[in-house]
Amino acid sequence: MKQQERSPLGLYTIGIAALFLGGFMLLVVFGAITYQNTVSYQETNNRTRALLSYFVTSVQSNGKVTVKVGDNGQELVIADGNTGYGMHIYQYEGNLLEEYKEIHADLNPVNANVIGKTDLFQIEKIEEDALRIYTDAGNIIIHIEEGEE
Repeated sequence: MKQQERSPLGLYTIGIAALFLGGFMLLVVFGAITYQNTVSYQETNNRTRALLSYFVTSVQSNGKVTVKVGDNGQELVIADGNTGYGMHIYQYEGNLLEEYKEIHADLNPVNANVIGKTDLFQIEKIEEDALRIYTDAGNIIIHIEEGEE
C-alpha cells in the first residue's frame, strides 16, 4: 500500500486558528483587567467626591456653622435654624459620623450615622467666612455663616 502524503496546508490552517484563538484570549484577559481597574478607580472617586460634597451640601442646606473641640477631636456643628438643634459631624474610630441633636448635648457615637470612612478629620479656619476641611479623601473649602460659640 502506498502511503498518502499529508499536505502542510492543514497544519498551517490549524496553527493560524490557534494563533487567532490565543490572541483573542489575551485580548479578553487584558480587557477584563482594564475594566476592573476602571471600575475600582471610579468607585474610589465616587466615595471621595461623596464624602467631600457632603460638607458643602450640609452647610448650604442648613444654618450657621460652629467648630468645637471635644473628647473626639474637632466637631463641625451646623445649626438647624433657631430650633436649638443641629447636625454634629465628627470623626470616631476611623469613621466620619453625624448626629442630629441639641447643639450643646454630649455626643453619642453609638447612635450616630456613618457618613464614610476616614482616619483624618481636621477643620482649619482660613478666612472669616471660610473653613478648609481635611479628610483621607482630600480637602475642601466651604464658605460659612458663623454660629454662636
